[in-house]
Amino acid sequence: MPSLNTIVLFALAAAFAAPAAGQSTSGAGKTTRYWDCCKPSCGWPGKAAVNQPVGICGKSDQRLSDQNTRSGCDSGGSAFMCSSQTPWAVSNSLAYGFAAAHIPGGTEADTCCSCYELTFTSTAIAGKKMIVQATNIGGDLSQGQFDLAIPGGGVGLFNGCDDQWGAPADGWGARYGGVSSASDCNKLPQQLQAGCNFRFGSFFQGADNPNVNWRKVACPSQLTQKSGCTRTNG
Repeated sequence: MPSLNTIVLFALAAAFAAPAAGQSTSGAGKTTRYWDCCKPSCGWPGKAAVNQPVGICGKSDQRLSDQNTRSGCDSGGSAFMCSSQTPWAVSNSLAYGFAAAHIPGGTEADTCCSCYELTFTSTAIAGKKMIVQATNIGGDLSQGQFDLAIPGGGVGLFNGCDDQWGAPADGWGARYGGVSSASDCNKLPQQLQAGCNFRFGSFFQGADNPNVNWRKVACPSQLTQKSGCTRTNG
């Protein structure tokens, strides 16, 4: 007869392995953009069934080994987003990147480090695809919303960029929406400029919060190598 401890361990494993009841794997949604420099919520241990949490970086953009380091957006914290977790175009029709995501019916344990294929359905980039890994859970996001992690995209509620990079009080550009032109990307630290310019390049074409159809997909290694995070249960 199995011990009580064994039963509890099996129950915990099942809770992590099984998707939440009613969790969606596809749907229609929308995108926004942000870059607040704060430690990603999926960078904390114990959030999901993963090999390791999303990588975090220090004030000088160096990778930190202690995943329990307090977020730089909290008093006395020193953990921030890593500049490696910025978007890039694979081709004129496909891009990779990272996002905060609110998946209908899902929890943080379901969403952290999962990947989603976004097919844009509005603006000049309609028909193009972007695969993103969820590294953050936006508490202020609506269901089916993907907040794309784009440097210079606006700090939103929290501004960790002033502490990490010496950004203005409202971040670079508008607090919500960020910079308004490619030339403004020159105001960002060099490590973040390529990610900022992604928004104004030939793939994204300056699109402003395009709508999407989305579906859950297997994570490309190009994303997991940058985040350091791979789900152990798909």
